[in-house]
Amino acid sequence: MAVFTRRLFLQWQTALASLPFVKSVDALGAATGAAKIGVPDYYDKLGVVKIINAAGVFTVDCAATMPPDVEQAVAQAAKHPVRLQELQKKSGEYIAQRLHCEGAVVTCGASSALTLGTAACVQAANNCKPTDIPQEIGSARFPKNEVIVQKAHRYGYDHAMFLCGIKIVEVETLEDYKRAFGPNTVMTNFFNAGEGAQIGQEDWLRVAHKNNVPCHLDAAADMPPIENLWKYTGMGWDLVCFSGGKGIRGPQNAGLLLGKKRLTDLAHANNNPGDGVGRGMKVAKEQLVGMVAAVDWVLSQTDEQWDKEFTRRANVIAGMVKDVPGVTTSIETAPIANHVPHLYIHLDPAKLRLTPQEALMRLRTGTPSIEIHPSTGQKVGSEQLPSGTNALIVGVWMLHPGEEYIVGRQLHKLLTKPESVGTSAPRV
Repeated sequence: MAVFTRRLFLQWQTALASLPFVKSVDALGAATGAAKIGVPDYYDKLGVVKIINAAGVFTVDCAATMPPDVEQAVAQAAKHPVRLQELQKKSGEYIAQRLHCEGAVVTCGASSALTLGTAACVQAANNCKPTDIPQEIGSARFPKNEVIVQKAHRYGYDHAMFLCGIKIVEVETLEDYKRAFGPNTVMTNFFNAGEGAQIGQEDWLRVAHKNNVPCHLDAAADMPPIENLWKYTGMGWDLVCFSGGKGIRGPQNAGLLLGKKRLTDLAHANNNPGDGVGRGMKVAKEQLVGMVAAVDWVLSQTDEQWDKEFTRRANVIAGMVKDVPGVTTSIETAPIANHVPHLYIHLDPAKLRLTPQEALMRLRTGTPSIEIHPSTGQKVGSEQLPSGTNALIVGVWMLHPGEEYIVGRQLHKLLTKPESVGTSAPRV
């Protein structure tokens, strides 16, 4: 059996590039270009292990890779200094026009968008200056600091709002919600992919707007479908945030805040390079241009094109493991966040001694290193995916051209002879 080496992998990739299916996959924006001659590979130089991303757009795995058009736009932007505020203003205007909303801000990720959106609502309600946030908010001078959130929608990014000096008012029922509005309410926040909430979007918007309070929608990972980029603002949400480095395929450290211009203008006022709460949330010229290019790229794609390609990749891998005793496969699509096909490889514990958790670790520590979806082996799947208790979950949408074959071969090897792939101990 041939030993898998980096040289063999590169030779295989070179041969693969001549295959006809690669050209069709390139149209989806996968980066396939070779490194410029003479430029060192700094991952190798630093001893950082490259991975095959069969997980998805998780921050811990550096989320998405940028399509070639976006990469080139970022590289071009790096060559020339400009006036940052002019670039911020014009990039926002351009994106707003393309996404059919009044205003837009390129932010330092979706979390930063939530902070800046909260700051905008705090400033609008209190008629204060950006430099009054957060230290003066909640004081006798600027008392308005309450944000209404459903208890089921409390999550790890609440701190992005707390940076603005707010306090959260929790509600569960529609009647709770109606009673929660008061003179100090500045905003409501709705977690679009949240589970277990009793109040739906329409009632949430109707009650808030009856009380003249703006509504923010956290839709960080909720694209595709592509139309979501204008659907939610069209529904009446005053502010909507998206991650730039997930399905939009822009730079990982970028995001979008979309919505009513009176609020996005205030978000701009609280942003870097001013002295507001966003001072440390710098979006460099490269990321600003990168997000503009990513929006252009996304709008050149179709949901049908993506679904067809991602389903093909899932079927390729499924076909490579279908002959393993105790293995069955299915394709599942998350309903809201990361709404793309995922491959489930179901393991029969009576026929396979390999557990999903061990499989995840062996793939991670093998060569090449492969990351699969972190809900593998978990009773409750993230993004409202089905349980992965006895399943390996493979996210195919961030694979580069041909990597589905590498993943399929490695999975077949793992499922037939587990000890031949990596180790069950964590990588040091």
